[in-house]
Amino acid sequence: MKYFYLLIALLFISFSTACTSAEQTTESNDSVETNEEAQENNNEEAEEEAKAEAEEKAAEEKAIEEQKAKEEAAKKEKEHLQALGLEAVTVARVIDGDTIELSDGRKVRLIGVNTPESTNRTEDYGKEASNYTQSKLEGKQVWIQKDVSEADRYDRILRLVWLAIPTNDMDETEIRDKMFNADLVINGYAEPSTYPPDVKYSEHFVQFAREARENSTGLWAYGPEGTTKGDLDTGNSSNTTSSSKETSNNDSSTSTTGGSGKEYYKNCTELRKVYPDGVASDHPAYASKHDRDKDDWACER
Repeated sequence: MKYFYLLIALLFISFSTACTSAEQTTESNDSVETNEEAQENNNEEAEEEAKAEAEEKAAEEKAIEEQKAKEEAAKKEKEHLQALGLEAVTVARVIDGDTIELSDGRKVRLIGVNTPESTNRTEDYGKEASNYTQSKLEGKQVWIQKDVSEADRYDRILRLVWLAIPTNDMDETEIRDKMFNADLVINGYAEPSTYPPDVKYSEHFVQFAREARENSTGLWAYGPEGTTKGDLDTGNSSNTTSSSKETSNNDSSTSTTGGSGKEYYKNCTELRKVYPDGVASDHPAYASKHDRDKDDWACER
């Protein structure tokens, strides 16, 4: 009997030991799993951090590249503007169809074109031309371009106005689409009006005006003479490009009568060779035939 109880005790001890060992094993396994999960979480966090750092670095590099590209584009544009002689300006107000004032106070007379008068005196289609220029230019940024002359006798700078920067400023398509001087002529708001030496685009303007006149566009609806003075007026050849290039060995550009001191010029082209800004009515070279707008100043620009 004593041995029986001893056996029972041994079995109980063995069972207890086995249970304890099993519990320890379970706890150990649980601990390992917990460590593995923690490690996995750490790895995922590390990967996310690395990914975030890589994305941030890529974004910074992209921003740097974009900034470099912008600076390079700005540099190329500046060089292009300088090559074409273009100046970026803002139009503060429109004075009339062919005269504007810039935000810096400078007044600009558009060269190569003449719109009907709408300020001190009024010509047919003058208000329409002025309103059109206002709708297209006032408050806008444009690019002005000098031909040869700097300013007229009224201290207005003489310029071409571009609505957009041309790639090639002598390309006819770009002239039609981007130059406002041409736009005025194409749409019948202005007549071509050439005053040497500013003749860079005069042939284009005359061509555009002929097209507009054939279609009775704008001011040309009033008749083949339009409503203001210009290169296409009947009998007017003094201001066209071709006549400005003519020379004659048989005709003297000027002559002076003996006693009166009066100077005679056959046209404004010849007169401006001596008096670039024209002459007043009390000047010896004044002739009424050269004062087409009857303002007591002949052959003004």
